[in-house]
Amino acid sequence: MAKLRGNAIVGQSGGPTAVINQSLVGVIETAAGMPEIETLLGARHGVKGILGENFVDLFKESKETLEAVANTPSSALGSVRKKPTRDECLQMFEVMKKHNVRYFFYIGGNDSAETAFITNQMAKESNYELRCFHVPKTIDNDLRVTDHCPGFGSAAKFVAQAFIGDNLDNRSLPGIKINIIMGRHAGFLTAASALAKDRSDDGPHLIYLPERPITREQFRDEVAEVYNRLGRCIIAVSEGIIDAAAEGHKTFTEVVMSEAAEIEKDTHGNIQLSGSGALGDWLANYLKRELGSTLRVRADTFGYLQRSFPGVVSSVDAAEARMCGRKAVEFATQGDVDGSVAMIRTESGAYGLDYICTALANVAKETRSLPDEFIAATGNYVTPAFIDYARPLVGTLPTVGYFEGMK
Repeated sequence: MAKLRGNAIVGQSGGPTAVINQSLVGVIETAAGMPEIETLLGARHGVKGILGENFVDLFKESKETLEAVANTPSSALGSVRKKPTRDECLQMFEVMKKHNVRYFFYIGGNDSAETAFITNQMAKESNYELRCFHVPKTIDNDLRVTDHCPGFGSAAKFVAQAFIGDNLDNRSLPGIKINIIMGRHAGFLTAASALAKDRSDDGPHLIYLPERPITREQFRDEVAEVYNRLGRCIIAVSEGIIDAAAEGHKTFTEVVMSEAAEIEKDTHGNIQLSGSGALGDWLANYLKRELGSTLRVRADTFGYLQRSFPGVVSSVDAAEARMCGRKAVEFATQGDVDGSVAMIRTESGAYGLDYICTALANVAKETRSLPDEFIAATGNYVTPAFIDYARPLVGTLPTVGYFEGMK
């Protein structure tokens, strides 16, 4: 059976990461060596670029440019948060027919996988022969099937190093410090703050995850216990923590902002959690009201800084992101295959991975949470099993020095 031959389109979707361009370049360099792919078009701003025929001929880019782009954070083609409608899918197929496109690579998270899945289904219904492949990406690390996601390791490294710095600051001028970290439904990135802990009294001292609902009273009492014991307290809080006392499984952010005129949502219906410091400010003010107005309480919202911060990139994360792009092209050109690339950790003692192809339906739309075995019985910290899981993905962290007389 003759292999499908034609042009290809690649796009990036969802929140940028520090290594998403590694995946993009992995697609480009591998596609360039495949006789089945004649031209690779880069869709500017994902499906919007396809609908508007706004393309870049990526085979014309020099090797030097590709390497520079690969090592640059954020989405080089521009990103988008858009799920195409049925009519828009039909429009996309017309564009693809016009440009003889037979391969579609989409780099993104679960919403992007859903877009690839919808496109794949519509192509079949329209009798248009098209290979659709999703390349995983998300700092939330919440895609199903894969052991972890490209982008998470570098974002986790940023979080860990930020907490190392915060811990040093907090030792110098003791007080209560709250850091709000991305993670709408999954606590992986917030949990990564625990990698900052070297000495027994290092922060973070408390970690609050979306998987474990809490009450504000519980939060207050646990912070007070640490502060009374150590004279200081550093707290990692996921943006998606659930208020156990609120009806309807609402997040603290929803409860805090419930009096606002409107809660901002994106085109996928997701509540905007990271664009405001409201949660951190509310928690800080609550602690001051409850524990004493003279306490030194501060809060920071890491927000978008976690996603594309240059100079804080995990080398493991970068290499794996590049390989995911390469594998997507290899899988797509093997035959009548559509799917998503997944990384499966080998069971040998040393850290290693196998790359597999899984069905788009396995990754689309739904997400996974931080497993129970990674969450401490107290619900406000992580287990050693999580540290063992995350450490290889992040790599080496800065070493901190202390005077012998002050240890």
